[in-house]
This record gives sequence, structure tokens and C-alpha cells, in this order.
Amino acid sequence: MDVNLIVRIMVIVLLAWFIYSRFAGVKGLKNLRADQFQEEMKTNHNKVLVDVREPGEVRRGYIAGAVNIPLSQIKQRIGEIPAGKSIYLYCQSGMRSKQAARILQKNGFRELTHLQGGIMAWNGKLSK
Repeated sequence: MDVNLIVRIMVIVLLAWFIYSRFAGVKGLKNLRADQFQEEMKTNHNKVLVDVREPGEVRRGYIAGAVNIPLSQIKQRIGEIPAGKSIYLYCQSGMRSKQAARILQKNGFRELTHLQGGIMAWNGKLSK
């Protein structure tokens, strides 16, 4: 085997791992469609709703009652999320909320739910 072939194989493996890690589900994360998410938000009173989008995105509209903790800051601000509550996460498309769930899981949070498709899939009212 020549060196170029080995390098190509390694690049393909790394690329495949990167894509898998971004799109793979998060074990224990509850994925809800917008209608299911909205219903659970009404019935679960022991919850925290976290918008993991950046502040500029939040200014265009957010789900009422959400606290904004951007994914880029979640590790530093994890103490703002109360333990022992159900955590509901959302972002623009559903990708960052999955990443946030991974971080929260590694820090001991267990009751994690995210909005599939993010706020783009949300059919409820938005606050500004």
C-alpha cells in the first residue's frame, strides 16, 4: 500500500465519523414533532425550555417561556439549567439542540427532549 492510499482511507474514515457524529441520534433524547412538543409543553409543569440559538436568531422570534442559552455558551452556562427538571431544547433546525443534548447528558441531565426540525417546524405562536 502506498502512502497516498492510506491517507485517502484515513480521510474517508474521518469524514464518515464526522458525518455520523453530527447526524446520529442521541441515546435517551426524546425527539418530538412540533405538535407533540407543544402538547408536552402544556402538560409538563416541571420543565425548562431552552433555546440554543444565537441571540440574533432569537430576535426573529422565540417560543414563549424559553431561556436563551446559545450552544456556543452552554458549557459555560450549564449551571443556569436546573437539575431535576425536564429539559426541552430547540434551535433553528434541530441539529444544535441535539448537540446541546449530548453536552447536557455528559453533565448528568437525563430528561431531555428536543423539537425535531427546530423552530422551522414549529407551528405555534412565537414571541418577539
